[in-house]
Amino acid sequence: MTKKIIYIKGMHCASCASNIEKSLKKVPGVKEVSVSLMTNKAFVTEEGAKNEELSKAVERAGYKIISIE
Repeated sequence: MTKKIIYIKGMHCASCASNIEKSLKKVPGVKEVSVSLMTNKAFVTEEGAKNEELSKAVERAGYKIISIE
């Protein structure tokens, strides 16, 4: 399994973080997700999920990705 950090722009409240978390959990291969409003980051543990799919999940929730590490 791989751990990735997604830097996100546009979160303003706990509901924002929750929406992103729910969207990322729907991506095939994602095992765990934790979104931090304070740091504007999502911590994803995944197995086979592509960065493009993770980006689309965040964008579907209405937010922008700065980068994925």
